[in-house]
Amino acid sequence: MQATDTRDPDYFHKVVDCQWACPAHTPVPEYIRLIGQGKYTDAYMVNWTSNVFPGILGRTCDRPCEPACRRSRVEENNGEKPEPVAICRLKRVAADFKDDISDRMPTIASFNGKKIACIGAGPASLTVARDLAPLGYHVTLFDGEKKAGGFIRTQIPKFRLPETVIDEETGYILDMGVDFKSGHRIDSMKSLMGMGFDAIFVGSGAPRGRNLDIPGREQAKSNIHIGIDWLASVSFGHIKEVGKKVIVLGGGNTAMDCCRSALRLGSSDVKVIVRSGFEEMKASPWEKEDALHEGIPIINFHVPKTFEHVNGKLSGMRFELVKAVFDEKGRRKLVPTGEPDAFFECDTVLLAVGQENAFQWIENDCGIQMNEWGMPDLNEKTFQSSVTNIYFGGDAAWGPKNIITAVAHGHEAAVSIDLFLKQQDVAIRPDPLTNLMSQKMGIHEWSYHNDVSNDTRFKVPWANAEKALASIRIEVELGFDAATAFKEAHRCLNCDVQTVFTTETCIECDACVDICPMDSLTITKIGEESDLRGRLKAPATNLSQDLFVSTTLKSGRIMVKDEDVCLHCGLCAERCPTGAWDMQKFLLNTAQAGESKHGATKTAEVA
Repeated sequence: MQATDTRDPDYFHKVVDCQWACPAHTPVPEYIRLIGQGKYTDAYMVNWTSNVFPGILGRTCDRPCEPACRRSRVEENNGEKPEPVAICRLKRVAADFKDDISDRMPTIASFNGKKIACIGAGPASLTVARDLAPLGYHVTLFDGEKKAGGFIRTQIPKFRLPETVIDEETGYILDMGVDFKSGHRIDSMKSLMGMGFDAIFVGSGAPRGRNLDIPGREQAKSNIHIGIDWLASVSFGHIKEVGKKVIVLGGGNTAMDCCRSALRLGSSDVKVIVRSGFEEMKASPWEKEDALHEGIPIINFHVPKTFEHVNGKLSGMRFELVKAVFDEKGRRKLVPTGEPDAFFECDTVLLAVGQENAFQWIENDCGIQMNEWGMPDLNEKTFQSSVTNIYFGGDAAWGPKNIITAVAHGHEAAVSIDLFLKQQDVAIRPDPLTNLMSQKMGIHEWSYHNDVSNDTRFKVPWANAEKALASIRIEVELGFDAATAFKEAHRCLNCDVQTVFTTETCIECDACVDICPMDSLTITKIGEESDLRGRLKAPATNLSQDLFVSTTLKSGRIMVKDEDVCLHCGLCAERCPTGAWDMQKFLLNTAQAGESKHGATKTAEVA
């Protein structure tokens, strides 16, 4: 193996597993430390810079950071299933306890003469507006609804996300001078292209729910509803009750929102029925847990066969029972079990079997190339379409994802629009802004707390069940109080405080190897990666995480570190008699629109 080049920002970035996994690359350990210090407003602003909606995401994020959390990988003694730090819910703490942030909002530059249109006022478009409005661009948001937020407002039930939180965090952006055209739905791209905008961003989401065309669908249509449309009607108060026996079809987060909403609207019998296995459902694990916690059964391996009706009135559904069978290549196929069909009575069905984009308003002759699936042909890094001043993001780009992905798309599209309007190459992306700073204060004293907490993950309290289930608008999760947030923050392992090695100082005394509690350090002869991984003090089996390999030591051997299981406890640096190991806090912020294409990057020297 070659020596590791730690000057590459991605090397230490990848070690901060949570930040690496976050689509918007939020500096997670940085804001968790601030929460632990009671600096909630500072923690909020760290979040706001990257993920834009801390209060919203602190309640609704899909949490890609948490499965990546090092805590659940290295913890062995806290139960059968070690749990990650409650990163998402700590984000909410910052939002719940922050002070007024109006004086921390960006200064708005004078108008630069360029006008930008954003179609849809969802998270992707709002992120584009937030990034570009301070730079002097005149940004116009077009949306068919009265308020901004897109699917955040229309599809997420109020018992998960209060409207006041949406109003607050969309308001920060609209108050930057953004021109919000509410109730103005764009129905012709060609017309918009003729309105004099210098660039257009399409963040219209995936507005159409998929139908289920099986026998009985047309005859019983009055009692069968598309899930996302039904949720929007509930959100706006157009629907205030539902049938007593409800079947929800689908295994995603929309299905979970539908079933929990139906329960609150008075249904006494709600079932979720899916064609896949429980573990294969696309819904987030905590969404499934919440539905089960509220007594909603999830019935799997049932394929919808017919809608049963009597004279056009829905009476139930019939399902074929299937099982999963895997071929020699591990590919799954659902095959009938041969058992009799299952029948479930119902008077309402909510279809949550997927979403798709509806681009009928983009004319075939406007120049935007579409692929075979009816989606725009986009550059994956720049989000630029075949029309160079038109960009897509969020669900409108590559189909339904989640809020944090839409935010990440918005940031990247804003960079592209800014570069394009400055007549620069949109393919040359700005470097991230990075920094490494030693945490040493004395021989054995560090500026960060490096004791590893043994606490298991703390539970977020819920509202009284009887009260919560009685109303569609009472928030279920209450959030951590300050004391619990402090304790949960201390579960973070400070993965951004990196172990930085200096070859020239090492005397190969093995003190660091001996003291490492995870056996992640080894001084050994050089070799190929597959060979090295097998003969370390503890074999490094996680191929997705890198090995650190030093340059040649005085003996001709090398220092190897398995980055996968390091606790970042600093014992190696405390024990080293020559200071060859140092603990240095790494901070990476992805460059946003208006920042230099080659930001000042300062990282460690090559080991």
